[in-house]
Amino acid sequence: MKNNLKKEVNMKETENLEFKKSTSELRDAIISISSVLNKHGKGKLVFGIDNKGNVLGQEISEKTLRDLSQKISTSIEPKVFPKIYEERIENKNCIIVEFSGENAPYYAFGRSYIRVADEDKQMSAKELEKFILSKNKDSIRWDYEICKEANLKDIDVERLKWFLRESEKDFDSVDKSLRKLKMNGDNGLLNSAVILFGKAPQEFFQNAKLRCAVFGGEDTSVDIDMQEFEGNLFYLIESAEKYFLKNIHIGMKLDGLKRIDVPEINKGAFREAIINAFCHRDYFNPDAVHLAIFKDRVEIRSPGLLFGGLTIEKIRMEKVSERRNERIAQIFHLIHFVENWGKGISKILSLEPKTEFSEVGRKFYTVFKRKGEVGEKVGEKVGENLTKNQAKIINFMKKNEFVSIIELSKRVGIATKNIEKNIEKLKKLDLIKRIGGAKGGHWKVNEK
Repeated sequence: MKNNLKKEVNMKETENLEFKKSTSELRDAIISISSVLNKHGKGKLVFGIDNKGNVLGQEISEKTLRDLSQKISTSIEPKVFPKIYEERIENKNCIIVEFSGENAPYYAFGRSYIRVADEDKQMSAKELEKFILSKNKDSIRWDYEICKEANLKDIDVERLKWFLRESEKDFDSVDKSLRKLKMNGDNGLLNSAVILFGKAPQEFFQNAKLRCAVFGGEDTSVDIDMQEFEGNLFYLIESAEKYFLKNIHIGMKLDGLKRIDVPEINKGAFREAIINAFCHRDYFNPDAVHLAIFKDRVEIRSPGLLFGGLTIEKIRMEKVSERRNERIAQIFHLIHFVENWGKGISKILSLEPKTEFSEVGRKFYTVFKRKGEVGEKVGEKVGENLTKNQAKIINFMKKNEFVSIIELSKRVGIATKNIEKNIEKLKKLDLIKRIGGAKGGHWKVNEK
C-alpha cells in the first residue's frame, strides 16, 4: 500500500483521488467523497497532502479517526462506511480514506455532486434527473409499475372498446384484452392501464388532471377563466383540444358553399403538442399538465424535463426522441397519436414554425405565438378567410335580410362603425349586397 500511495502522491488529483491538507477541510472532503462515488462508485481521499501533491502531514489520534468515520457516515446519504486508517508518507502522518458504494446517487449535506476532472460540481435538477434515470433505466418506468389498489372493475369498458376499435383489434373481455396489450398480469394492472383506460384514474393518481386558464394579458395577474379536468388521458387530451378551440380566435374561409374554420393557431400543431405533454411527462411528479392561454401566446406546461440526455437543440435539429413512458407511447402509437421515430417536434414546427420550446424549473414548455385578433391580420393572409364577426354578420343577414346596422351591432357585440367596416369588406369580396336604400332596403347574401 505504501508504495502504491507514494506513486499516487507524485501524481495530481484525479477523478477518483482527492487530497486535503487536513481534517479542517472535512466538509469539502465529504463533498468530494460523494461526488467520486456518483462518478466512479469508489475512490480514495488523503488528509495531509495539499492539492499540489505536497505532503504536509496531519495530527492524528484515535478520536480523530473515530470522529472522521462518524461525520462521513452521518453526512452522506445513502450511508457509506469507508475504510479509514493512518499511514506515514515521506515520514509524515497522513489519513487514508478508501470508500465505495453501489447506491448512487449519493448526497452530501442534502445536495448531489459529480466529479469532473479533479473538481466537485453540484448537479442541477436536470443533471440529477438524467443521472437517476441513466442509473435506473429499466427499474423506474412509472408506466410499467403495478397499481396495487386498482382492479379490473376500475377499467372503463367503453373506453377500452373504443381504443380497440380505433387500433383495429378485437375485444375479448377486459382481462384478456389488457393482457394482449401487456397491461395486465398476474400481479395486477399496470399504472398505464389505469391512467389510460380507468373510470376515475384520479382516485389513484392525483396528477391524472389537466388545469386550464385564460388570462386577460401577457401574465397571470388577471384571470378570465379557470377550469380543471380529471380523468383518463384520452379524456384529458379531448378536453384540452375543446378548451383551446373555445378560447382562441377562429376565422373562416369559404370553399364553394362550405365554410372552413381557420384557427389562429394550427389545430394539428396544438394536438401534437398536447399529446406529447401527456405522453412524455414525468408521472412521478404530482403536478398536472397546464394549458395557459394569454393575450399573446398559448402555453402547454408539462411536468418533467427532457428525458434520456435530450436537449432542445437535439430534438429540433436531429429529430430524435427518448421515451420516458414507453408503454403509454406504444398505446398512443397504435391509434396514431404519436409517431415511432420522434417526428412530433418536426410536425409541430412544420405547422407552426414560430413555436418555442424551453425548460423552466421542472417543466417543459411548448409556446405558440398568437396571431392577434382573427380579422385583418389572419384574414389577409388566407385570402377569402372570414373573421368570426364577419361570419356572424352573414349568418344574421341570412336569418333576417332587413336587419339593421344597430341590430347587428347588438347581436355581434361590436361598435356600429366596426359593423360598417366589416360590411364594406364583405361587399368587396362580393359575399353580400345591399338591395335598395338605407330605409326599406334589404341584404342579399351571395351563395357562391
